[in-house]
Amino acid sequence: MFLSVFEMFKVGIGPSSSHTMGPMVAAARFLTLVRKAPFHPKGLRATLHGSLAFTGVGHATDRAVILGLAGFQPDTYDHARAEATLADIRATNMITPPGLDTMAFDPARDLIFDYGPALPGHANGMVLAATDAQGDVLLKETYYSIGGGFVMTAAELAAGKAADNGPPVPYPFKTAAEMLDMAAKSGLTIAQMKRANEVARGGAAGLDDGMARIWAVMTACIDRGLATNGILPGGLKVRRRAKGIHDALLAERGLNLTAPHVINDWMSAYAMAVNEENAAGGQVVTAPTNGAAGVMPAVMRYWLDHVPGASAARVPDFLLTAAAIGGLVKYNASISGAEAGCQAEVGSAAAMAAAGLAAVLGGTPEQIENAAEIALEHHLGMTCDPVRGLVQVPCIERNGLGAIKAVSAASLALRGDGQHLVSLDVCIETMRQTGRDMHEKYKETSLGGLAVNVPNC
Repeated sequence: MFLSVFEMFKVGIGPSSSHTMGPMVAAARFLTLVRKAPFHPKGLRATLHGSLAFTGVGHATDRAVILGLAGFQPDTYDHARAEATLADIRATNMITPPGLDTMAFDPARDLIFDYGPALPGHANGMVLAATDAQGDVLLKETYYSIGGGFVMTAAELAAGKAADNGPPVPYPFKTAAEMLDMAAKSGLTIAQMKRANEVARGGAAGLDDGMARIWAVMTACIDRGLATNGILPGGLKVRRRAKGIHDALLAERGLNLTAPHVINDWMSAYAMAVNEENAAGGQVVTAPTNGAAGVMPAVMRYWLDHVPGASAARVPDFLLTAAAIGGLVKYNASISGAEAGCQAEVGSAAAMAAAGLAAVLGGTPEQIENAAEIALEHHLGMTCDPVRGLVQVPCIERNGLGAIKAVSAASLALRGDGQHLVSLDVCIETMRQTGRDMHEKYKETSLGGLAVNVPNC
């Protein structure tokens, strides 16, 4: 099993990796099929199913699909150009993807929200089609956005875990138990094993530069969020709060008037800054998803700015360790809120952040595994119930609390020797089973929980 650090941490746009980034990526993949086709379609059509339909408008899925079919991709997204393109498509009901002829696309007619049963493969399903002049389908493909910006066709999803056909890696661990065994036998840290796997699969060139870019985008997102006031889009009139909290914390600094627990407010401010940017459609890094994008950066910023001895030179170790843990969660369970609730998003993010922090604080592989397990265990059962389908309530504050739990988990683990009763593997399997048993209304459909008990306006 191999998932690159650059698959776990992707540069993209808000508000959702599964509902915004994934559909945009799926549309780009479909355009590649159309370009290879031996015919020239006259129109395009998209049908959204399951969670993509129920919360698609709040998550900007409609916008993402249209822009994806127009050639936009998350990692190179240009907001001003996107706005102009959307306006042109809506005015003309025509779309011109790169390398293809202009085709008919009426957003009101050709972007369909199907509120019936979800497609069989995953809660986040969509069908893209190319049509002739009469509207008859010439080519179609089913895509599933499985969380964190990962996209699979129906055939790829059916192939499942056997689909990895890349070059072999030196440390191919599929479970935390295998990871710890390989670390003990090799004498390497989790980060060192993960680095060796990255080099074997993708080469050494660009690895550290790529991780430096990931952290640069993360910390820039924090900075933008801490500098911006205003009301978030979507109709709930949620106020940005990160800047006000941060300004107050700066004003109090050095006055010896604050209690030690105020460090939690710093972590919350960092996390909320990211998720406010995400809710506004800004540039973020999936970690492992957009809905949980604030946890990792907040813990990393806390470590760098508040922990004595922290060094930016260790950022790659933090990211590599976190990616190794995130890969285990994704492979053996899920990082998708639509599949397993928020335990799979903020819970996974907290586990990854706790592991990364334990690593850079000198933890052993056993202590790192323990840190990840503690953080995930205490998110088990958490539902995904966004009010009005927006990634705002409870998502923004939830990232702050996820960061606090991650730091507490790492600290507890480092107080022990790594021996503990509940293994990370058992915790991940429990999360998978809990997600399977969780009622659909609590899995990113906005049909239960806070989404139906909080007024939408």
